[in-house]
Amino acid sequence: MTTTADLRAAVETYWTAADHRDWDAFAATLADDVLYDLPQTRERIRGKERYVWFNREYPGDWRVRVERVVADREGRQVAVRTLFTVGLQELHAVHFFTFDTEGRIGGITDFWPEPYEPPAGREHLVERY
Repeated sequence: MTTTADLRAAVETYWTAADHRDWDAFAATLADDVLYDLPQTRERIRGKERYVWFNREYPGDWRVRVERVVADREGRQVAVRTLFTVGLQELHAVHFFTFDTEGRIGGITDFWPEPYEPPAGREHLVERY
């Protein structure tokens, strides 16, 4: 059984790996069929390989810090508030995670502070809806 502590550790590992650009450790937190949704840009990415590549290619010199992690008691969902910095700009975001039966991240939905159009160059990885 996956515990709340296991889920918290999984998302903390996910964010630490992303911040350090450790894409192997990042990928290890994900289910093979992970589904990533960005409602503000209406983008969706299916599958671990595409999602890791999306993050690997993401432009800019950004940093991320986890501010808060909240996990449900049933061990199925986690909400995370992060602070991203890009140069002097700070952006807060909220992320919702779901998990597969092995405790790997199976779904991610990201919410950013303002609506925006996606940057060019990632059409080969995403679906628009």
